[in-house]
Amino acid sequence: MRVGITGHRGLPVPVEKQVRAMLAARVETFDARDLVGVSCIADGPDAWWAEAVLDAGGQIEVVVPAEEYRQGLPDWHHPVYDRLMRNASEVHRTGLRESTSEAHQAGSEILVGLCDELTAVWDGQPARGYGGTADVVAYARRTAVPVTVLWPEGAAR
Repeated sequence: MRVGITGHRGLPVPVEKQVRAMLAARVETFDARDLVGVSCIADGPDAWWAEAVLDAGGQIEVVVPAEEYRQGLPDWHHPVYDRLMRNASEVHRTGLRESTSEAHQAGSEILVGLCDELTAVWDGQPARGYGGTADVVAYARRTAVPVTVLWPEGAAR
């Protein structure tokens, strides 16, 4: 089973704890021997999903939206990003150089195309910018990829 991830970055610590627990519980619903988590491994739910899949004994595949993508992520996240890249069984690239909203959406569309289903850490609100979580969910739904939304009750971004 190939399960992709999309989700909001920059969540408050109490929400992060809840989301991490929800992602770990979601991983447990799959047979880890057959689970491949597909992620862009950005800070937040992307990385937490990849870590949960690996911790359970599954594999991860990484989608890199742009050659400059890593540089656009927070410096404190680089060690996590690098570790997850080293653990990826496969890496997919858009071929784009600049890490723009368009590149992020292109990467997400590749991610959705690789998945049997998508997990979305999403508050149900419109995207704050092109290529945000709501846009990825909408794309998955348009392409008939099932979406499971995870969001802690009463949480805010």
